[in-house]
Amino acid sequence: MGAIYRREIGAFFTSSIAYVFLSVFYIITGFFFFLVNLGNSSADLSFVCLTMFIISILLIPLLTMRLFSEEKKQRTEQGLLTAPVSLTSIVLGKYFAALTVYAIAASIMFLYGVLLSLFGTVAWLTLLSNFIALLFVGAAFIAVGLFISALTENQVVAAIGGVASLLAFLLVHFAASLVGNYASLGWLQSILNFLSFYSRYYEFTCGIFNLSSVLFFVSVAVLFNFFTVRVFEKRRWS
Repeated sequence: MGAIYRREIGAFFTSSIAYVFLSVFYIITGFFFFLVNLGNSSADLSFVCLTMFIISILLIPLLTMRLFSEEKKQRTEQGLLTAPVSLTSIVLGKYFAALTVYAIAASIMFLYGVLLSLFGTVAWLTLLSNFIALLFVGAAFIAVGLFISALTENQVVAAIGGVASLLAFLLVHFAASLVGNYASLGWLQSILNFLSFYSRYYEFTCGIFNLSSVLFFVSVAVLFNFFTVRVFEKRRWS
């Protein structure tokens, strides 16, 4: 797994992908930080953190779109599948490489915290909670994007499919709100709230560290990485 991880980290930073991802992430979050926090003299970074959640939905597929689709397009997939390394190691090596780049992007919030501390009091525990939440959300989203990338050789299709899938997770929250208007569908609302990424993430932005939400994000990451391994197991023996 280590060799695959180092290879993918190198590929991210020798190409323009990591730089484009980090630049766009920093520009958008920096804009909202300037507008909301510096412009209004507010030390509350919760809005910026919620913005990062939306940005992650749109940008994470850019990180994951090439991880497997490019291997298939360049006809290097068979060499990878026949290498003396387990499929799980291959998938996890690529997965943790993407997660590392994402963690670098999310860590910008500590710089925002330092800047705000020059002018007022910053709730560092809440900031740390938000950072951890972003990592768990990113871990789940990257696993989904990796799975989509494994299904196609077209990077554009992988990116669009990844965005569509992650937006579907976001829409679960709004569906739960709509269903809540009907008392007879309370059971459905409970299911949708359980599956809502946004609701679970929002708890962290309020400084609430919910272990069940952590387990939820970890379970999604494990599940979709398992699905990705199964895709290649089937492809290896077909």
